Amino acid sequence: MGVPFQGFYSEAAAPKRCCSHAALLNLDLAGLRRGLARLQMIRVSGIKNEFEIHDKRFFYLILGNAWVERLYTGSLWAEGPVYFADGAYLLWSDIPNNRMLRWAGGHASVYRDFSNYSNGNTRDRQGRLITCKHGGRRLTRTEPDGAITVLVDQFQGKKLNSPNDVVVKSDGTIWFTDPPYGILSDYEGKVAESEYGGADVFRFDPATGLLEVIADDFNKPNGLAFSPDENTLYIADTGFSHAHEGEHYIRSFSVNREGRARGGAVFAEISPGLADGLRVDIQGNVWTSAGDGVHCYSPDGCLLGKILVPETVSNLTFGGPKRNRLFITATTSLYAVYVAVTGAQRP
Repeated sequence: MGVPFQGFYSEAAAPKRCCSHAALLNLDLAGLRRGLARLQMIRVSGIKNEFEIHDKRFFYLILGNAWVERLYTGSLWAEGPVYFADGAYLLWSDIPNNRMLRWAGGHASVYRDFSNYSNGNTRDRQGRLITCKHGGRRLTRTEPDGAITVLVDQFQGKKLNSPNDVVVKSDGTIWFTDPPYGILSDYEGKVAESEYGGADVFRFDPATGLLEVIADDFNKPNGLAFSPDENTLYIADTGFSHAHEGEHYIRSFSVNREGRARGGAVFAEISPGLADGLRVDIQGNVWTSAGDGVHCYSPDGCLLGKILVPETVSNLTFGGPKRNRLFITATTSLYAVYVAVTGAQRP
């Protein structure tokens, strides 16, 4: 028998509030009705009640008979998942343990020991692995024969901070963020000073060797992703990690044909937690990490729903033969869940 499309769901519990009789008399009834309407819109769905519905459109992005599976646990801080459809495997970083792991055929193994504190990973249009490395403060490419090529490790003759996350545009240019996380302590790299004095977002052209600053007004730039048409670039700022009133939002930039980014308005504020890593599906919805799981936003910045995960999520990627399985790195573990939409990234 088929499972109902929306799965099983129940009303989300409303927070309890205490108030005096006098306060009750002064309640704004219209405001109360609006608040109740919002609460009624938040439902939980799925076999294990792991999907939180904030907008009915989210029903069409999830599967009522799917659930969040834990595929592996044993990392100290899992990050940077990237899927290889041509090999049917997933790679991800375990930053403090200074290694990269590989999941294939239902089993995990060590892909690369002494990974130089690798963090974010992606693939270029030729299918080669592109990796951000805190150690060495560089961006590298793994060649088909396994050799590692350093793409860039300096800006204007000064060392980068600690490249964090990376995405490759269809024209072959590589866009990456460079916050100081890998030089703030010895836990995910090595303590050092920032040499160029910023925390920028860069565009690197491997064909010419040109490295350009795309944005220099971030506190701690982090995850990034292009919209399916590549006209919009989403970039997270996670300054909240080191300041109670710091940034915990995603900004959006328009990108022209020459590769220039303009704008930078706040697209979505993430709570709880941070938008550490993010991906986009073929409909343009933005899926981002958060403190309670994965949040999904429509292209106009509306929170559609959440996938609840039992550990703090760092990053995610679409994978599987149909790119409809969301792989999630979360603190010590790797999780996965099937969804009803396809990821936009290539290859």
